[in-house]
Amino acid sequence: MPLRKQTKTAAIYARVSTDRQKVDMQLHELRQFVARSGWNIYKEYIDQNYSGGNTKRPAFTAMMDAARKRKFDLLLVWKLDRLSRSLKDLIITLDDLGACGIDFVSYDNNLDTSTPTGKLVFQIVGAVAEFEKDIIRERVVAGLAAARSKGKRLGRPPISKYVYDRAAEMRAEGLSYRSIGKALGIDEGTIRKRFRKELQEAEAGRDIDQGGMLGH
Repeated sequence: MPLRKQTKTAAIYARVSTDRQKVDMQLHELRQFVARSGWNIYKEYIDQNYSGGNTKRPAFTAMMDAARKRKFDLLLVWKLDRLSRSLKDLIITLDDLGACGIDFVSYDNNLDTSTPTGKLVFQIVGAVAEFEKDIIRERVVAGLAAARSKGKRLGRPPISKYVYDRAAEMRAEGLSYRSIGKALGIDEGTIRKRFRKELQEAEAGRDIDQGGMLGH
């Protein structure tokens, strides 16, 4: 007796950037595609008025949580840019889905990671993204080296004495580095680094004084 093929369960994700845009057309086409494929719909996740560059979308977050719990077998979207407009974020999302054993189908792009061709396309996209990242890194390193060769000072500008004194007063009052940085418009790490430097110099000075006293 032949084994019965298990029916796949699909989650549908749709997104539009503004209130004036509608997801009706996306959902209509995707529902029909699911029916033609003989799948079942687990749930439809819809983000209305959310940019594709924003990864903190409520429906997107809920969908990824369900994927990690293996609530469905595959994720179906209208286009790749409905999932994300950032190539880096898109690669990370598809990697996460793959790690959970979830296949990905982009209807308009004709991409299905459950097929050999779809897997190859995804690997090529990932390789291109990694190549672009390496090129950007090389340009940054070359730019920094060129700036140093011209004697340019790199990094954040130093904190003025007035700002440091004010930060010291706020620190003495018990405020956190984050609160101080927010109040003075300075990066928290810069303040920490300056306080650490002042402390090290003060301790070094005490060591010298103590050494001099012992010498006498």
